[in-house]
Amino acid sequence: EENKTFPEHSSSEMDIHKMRIAAAEFYRKNGVPAIIERALNELFLRQPADVHGYLANFFLELSTPPRISNLRGREVFSENGQLIVEVEVFSIVCNREKVKVIQKSSTTSTQMKNKLGGKKPLTFHLFFFYISGKKSVVDEKQFPPAEPPEPVLLEGMAVGSVSLAVAKSGAKIKGMPLYKYISALKNQKEPAHFHVPVPWISLLSCGKKSPGKLCLLEEIILISKVGHPVKQVLISVGLCEYSKITLSSVSHNGVLTASCERPEQPLDLISNACTNLKVPLGVDVFLALNCAAPKLVDYSKGKYEVATGGLKSPDELIEVYHNLISKYPAVVAVIDPFRREVKQWKKLSNRIEISCSLLSDITHKPQAPALPGVHGYVFRHANETTVSDIIHATFCYQGGRCCVCVCAVGLGLDYVKLGGLGGAETMAKYNRLIAIEEELAQQGLLGSSIYKNSWEKLTMNVKWPLTVAAL
Repeated sequence: EENKTFPEHSSSEMDIHKMRIAAAEFYRKNGVPAIIERALNELFLRQPADVHGYLANFFLELSTPPRISNLRGREVFSENGQLIVEVEVFSIVCNREKVKVIQKSSTTSTQMKNKLGGKKPLTFHLFFFYISGKKSVVDEKQFPPAEPPEPVLLEGMAVGSVSLAVAKSGAKIKGMPLYKYISALKNQKEPAHFHVPVPWISLLSCGKKSPGKLCLLEEIILISKVGHPVKQVLISVGLCEYSKITLSSVSHNGVLTASCERPEQPLDLISNACTNLKVPLGVDVFLALNCAAPKLVDYSKGKYEVATGGLKSPDELIEVYHNLISKYPAVVAVIDPFRREVKQWKKLSNRIEISCSLLSDITHKPQAPALPGVHGYVFRHANETTVSDIIHATFCYQGGRCCVCVCAVGLGLDYVKLGGLGGAETMAKYNRLIAIEEELAQQGLLGSSIYKNSWEKLTMNVKWPLTVAAL
């Protein structure tokens, strides 16, 4: 029996002996014993307070210089909406691969220059005509009393931040992107395909904070026809010309502030720009008007301050909306045309019929009853809004909004309003949305069947609600 087991034992010992010889040769060839001896001698002589830190620095100086292992480049949008090249540099540092992102400015592509024909349609706002209007005599009719302001939750931002941090931690533990994790929370399982919301791009702002007299149009929003990639949507209308706009003419959320006196002026400006770019307005791109009318109410006069010194009664404002929608058929949606007054919403809905969708901002009143004629809801992110609040809103209204566009993808929203193309913060969100779309396309998870339904909701006034995410 001993003779039978001896060869096995001998073979094992020989393997260990060979490994020892190979290890000794490896250490000798690389000078490891001498280096370790020198490190220990210097360590003893210096006797530093941080022993391990000293050894780490000692060996770091002896390490191989970093070398580039891979390069990956792609086009992204800069903070002023200009296409630039973003390069990911992969390098090997101390046997570990590290990534560094480098951005390099790039001039407008030759194709875009040819398309623009040397014109700058979005700089026309500098040459608006100032048309003075006569003040109308106002009646002393009283409005219903203003609703009490929403209570502000102290340290509300911390509530929303902690909620988002918990969601990100859960996604990290599960080893999946945040948008997939939120989708699994909502649907109790990860869907087979994802739908990237169509971006609503805020072009012009003619609200109360704009330099002109016009107050009615808080935002004029461009909506591209569904089915196009996000990057193509941003490029197709020539919005890279934002790089020619001065910073003083751009609001905090990247929207151009135009000096206008009549509602028709900014719409004419956009129509001319689309004509110069050969982008058919009302065919390939459409418009939405964010009126934010609750902010314009003069309760002492019972009217809306459409322009500085220009007041309109609710019935007169209905005529204004009807005339705008009739003159500009590319307008397919109006957000908050009135305060929460059932009578006026019903009148406007009956007047415009199916030519335009009415959307209501429910950010501060998610439990309020639906207004008549409303076909969609906007749920903006407030400081205290949690991920659970957003998911609950999507179940109640089939709409929602969150502080990062990945949540909009995870919730399967129809549209997302990220702001204009003139700021670093908003452009980072557009770039993130583009990256998610490209990632889903590479994985074969990008669905296209939902696009048609989203477009029908907006342009055909179908009965189920439209979902809009707004920043």
